[in-house]
Amino acid sequence: MTTGSGTAPAPPEATTPAEASGAARPAAEPPDTASPSAIARPPDAASPPDTASPPAARRGSYRRLSVEARRAELLTAALDLFAHRAPEDVSLDDVASAAGASRPLVYRYFPGGKQQLYEAALRSAADELERCFEEPRSGPLSARLSRVLDRYLAFVDEHDAGFSALLQSGSVAETSRTNAIVDEVRRAAAEEILLHLAVKEPGARLRMMVRTWITAVEAASLIWLDEEKRPSPAELRDWLVDQFVAMLTATAATDPQTARVMKAAVRMEPAEGPVGRLARRVVPSLGEASHLL
Repeated sequence: MTTGSGTAPAPPEATTPAEASGAARPAAEPPDTASPSAIARPPDAASPPDTASPPAARRGSYRRLSVEARRAELLTAALDLFAHRAPEDVSLDDVASAAGASRPLVYRYFPGGKQQLYEAALRSAADELERCFEEPRSGPLSARLSRVLDRYLAFVDEHDAGFSALLQSGSVAETSRTNAIVDEVRRAAAEEILLHLAVKEPGARLRMMVRTWITAVEAASLIWLDEEKRPSPAELRDWLVDQFVAMLTATAATDPQTARVMKAAVRMEPAEGPVGRLARRVVPSLGEASHLL
């Protein structure tokens, strides 16, 4: 909407991701006031956004889609941009161009502007990230963790810049809502790991150990990106599995519940699996500590 003078108002306060999906579509889309060019160019009031002539680069390829399909297309374009660039470096014009749409059309679906679009894209990415931790609860625990980490690291690799901006909390798009979405992913991941440990009511120490490991995985992923993705994803995955086993062992030494969990998990491990290889590497080192016994 525009005022009587034609001056574009500031975009409305960002809404929650839930509101993003059900927000009412305004009859006329307000321009993107975050872009200086929006002030110099009058809003597209003469014709509906869906029928406005697209830029020359995509003229002739414009497609009418259902509400759900168009919104999904805009989110996909936004998520791809946010994955490779910090949120503050992505404009609504960028999203519109990537989706083959107009900026007023982006506003029609996300009247809260870029902040609302970012939160909706983040919600979509969070759902995908949570699914990385979903794994059938059968077979050796180390093998399950390896498959989970393979998916997780593939996500980090694909969304490198966005992943860094998200977890390092340096984005101007950060709000209490974006922080809540990130924390939800961490908690969901921890709950999935606890399900794999087959513990109905985990105690404080076991729960803390699992949540600490999730935090360590996040930190290692950020460092991995900073180190230009070295070592290889497979090496990083194996090291993180070793970290889980080591943390579980240390916690089991003082927590009876964790000790029971560890014994049950070790019984399912093959001699040539990750836990067996770790044990064979560690035992010789412990031989030097025999004087401590």
